[in-house]
Amino acid sequence: MNGRRVGADFLVFARGYVRNPVGLFFSLVFPIILIGLFGLIFSVTGTVATTVYTENLDHHSAESVAFLSALNQSGAVKIAVVAPVANESFGTWLAQQGYTVGLIVPLGFQSSFANHTAVNLSLFTDPEDQASSGELIGAVSGVASEFNLQSAGGTQIIGYTDQQLGSQVYKYIDYLVPGLIGFSILTSPMFAMVEISSTYRKDHLFRQLSLTPLTKGEWLFAKILWYVVLTIISAAIMIAVGVFAFGAHVGFSLGLLPFLVLGPFFFVSLGMLAGSVARTPESAAVLGNIVTFPMMFLSGTFFPVSGFPPALQQVAHVLPLYYVIDGMNQVMLFHNNTRAIVDLGVILVGGIVVFIGAIVAFKWRDE
Repeated sequence: MNGRRVGADFLVFARGYVRNPVGLFFSLVFPIILIGLFGLIFSVTGTVATTVYTENLDHHSAESVAFLSALNQSGAVKIAVVAPVANESFGTWLAQQGYTVGLIVPLGFQSSFANHTAVNLSLFTDPEDQASSGELIGAVSGVASEFNLQSAGGTQIIGYTDQQLGSQVYKYIDYLVPGLIGFSILTSPMFAMVEISSTYRKDHLFRQLSLTPLTKGEWLFAKILWYVVLTIISAAIMIAVGVFAFGAHVGFSLGLLPFLVLGPFFFVSLGMLAGSVARTPESAAVLGNIVTFPMMFLSGTFFPVSGFPPALQQVAHVLPLYYVIDGMNQVMLFHNNTRAIVDLGVILVGGIVVFIGAIVAFKWRDE
């Protein structure tokens, strides 16, 4: 691969892209508009009982077990008791596992209940998943009121405090920023490369490029470099808007850079592959939409994957964008480097496979 040829093609493509206001709008401005809209509006509905991961620190006493059983019988939530988490806060552990709601029954719950002394449950909720959070708070409030009424004639004994996952300062915009960076990583390269690969073939531009010393690998690598640069600029703008306009608790760190490089590497290659398989610009556009739109909405961009029905969660874990967004969440919010490295490995392996597939699939000249 010749660096001079890659650099020359990179500059030519960059100039054309910068002169295209539509491309710049969807790459840099549109994600910012989405931050504003989804930062103010968020709604998720569902009929599946919300799974609430629970630590019972009262040694599974009779009263604590009865309380959790009553929560189960409410139908709004499903209690899943887990072993106490060592060496880290329960809220951080929930966030790292991708769970959106949790509950801690404190030590001494049964004793306080028997002696009519106040005891507080600890609730953990996710501002990104308002539906599950509301179901948990409603269920706990209702069951606690029933227990208080039966035991002490309505005097409040069982209460609760609500905390947010990972940190008490996290809010919806903190989760939205990584999601929209992932959205930009997906849409800009995919739609552009699908269109380029099909129109270049139709207009015989690939045939003309075949007469130059430029190789297919060099041509594609130049496009990857451009979208890496564009993604870094877009991410910096979105982080700045999120922090200064909405008070997001996220930052630009070195751990984010691998995702801003490998994400475009994957999706530029995937867009080229999809456009090369299609025979006409029209069929290429259809194929690009079929590939792109499920990832937009099932990868955690706007809606939390943990709030999906189990079958859809399995689908989400197959989509490459899920690992891009999840990895950025781990780096930017939870500092879970182990899980981020796993996500990065999935993207790297998938990107290499798709890049090779794109090189093999597209040809300078049609047969």
